[in-house]
Amino acid sequence: MKSLMTCLGLMILGIVIALFIGFHDREAHEELYYDDDQEGLNDQIVFRFSHVVAENTPKGLAANKFAELVRQKSGGHIKIEVFPNGSLYSDIEEIDALRKGDVQFIAPSTSKLGMLSPEWGVLDLPYAFTSYDAVQEGLNGEIGTQLFASLKKNNMKGLAYWTNGFKQITSNKGPIRTPDDLKGQALRIMQSDVIEDQFRQLGAAPRQDSFNSTFQLLENNLVDGEENTISNIYSKKFYNVQDYLTISNHGYLGYAVMTDEHIWNSQTEETKRILTEAMKETTEWNEKHAEQMNKDQLKEIKENSPISIYQLTKAEQDEWMKRLDPVYQQYESVIGRKLIRELLELRKSYETDS
Repeated sequence: MKSLMTCLGLMILGIVIALFIGFHDREAHEELYYDDDQEGLNDQIVFRFSHVVAENTPKGLAANKFAELVRQKSGGHIKIEVFPNGSLYSDIEEIDALRKGDVQFIAPSTSKLGMLSPEWGVLDLPYAFTSYDAVQEGLNGEIGTQLFASLKKNNMKGLAYWTNGFKQITSNKGPIRTPDDLKGQALRIMQSDVIEDQFRQLGAAPRQDSFNSTFQLLENNLVDGEENTISNIYSKKFYNVQDYLTISNHGYLGYAVMTDEHIWNSQTEETKRILTEAMKETTEWNEKHAEQMNKDQLKEIKENSPISIYQLTKAEQDEWMKRLDPVYQQYESVIGRKLIRELLELRKSYETDS
């Protein structure tokens, strides 16, 4: 019996020694292959930023700049992964992706936000803004504040307004000089009833569709034309499948940078500070560069494309405004009379200044 107990004791001792040696060896192995970079990755905060335009556009460049500023300000602790060109979600899908937490930042065109709140349609009204200065005054003032406040009921937080520029018209049936020249033409437009109704006002046949489907629609002659900023016409090479371009400046195209309220509120104060500072600096940069980018890319199109370009005169533009103004009254009950009046007062002040 004593011999048996001795054997059992030796076996237990052997097992304990083996476990100790094994644990020591594993610890030594882990210490030997310990990777400082890996610890940084484990601690790193990663946010996904999805958008649908090319990187060489005002929004694309702003998204990349925001990511770089966040990286610098956080010492690499916070990473913004940017997914351009609709590589994650289309412009129709991205709002739902934000709601589900599949992405943390999006910057949809303000036209898309009409699906959340009808007030956003105010920015789609024809000739809502007549200059970049008017855009900044409107969006940095009461109009912009009211629109961001409307996001709260959907548990979303507006972080900034980024500008692209003013929309122009391209077509394979032209030239487009008067409102009547659009009669019967099928045009791809963004998902906006306000935009649809203004083109119906001119006798056109608008088709709401996603941005990334536009080139294919034009190439396959499923539509005659489209409306867009010069930077989008340039980056997506719409000028290769269109014969006419009219500089009409008939509408504004900008973006609302957004996140989910729950995501934002779950961040530390330091993370919020870094994101807020980087967003503010990015927005200031965007405001300075968007206008010039559209000018430079229009010059590129003129020099390197056979597309025929026509610039509306002041008298012609006034005629377009007169024909489209009934849309304002049409949407007073939808958007809100107060908001539309504020926009019209702003527009009038800039018309007087000019």
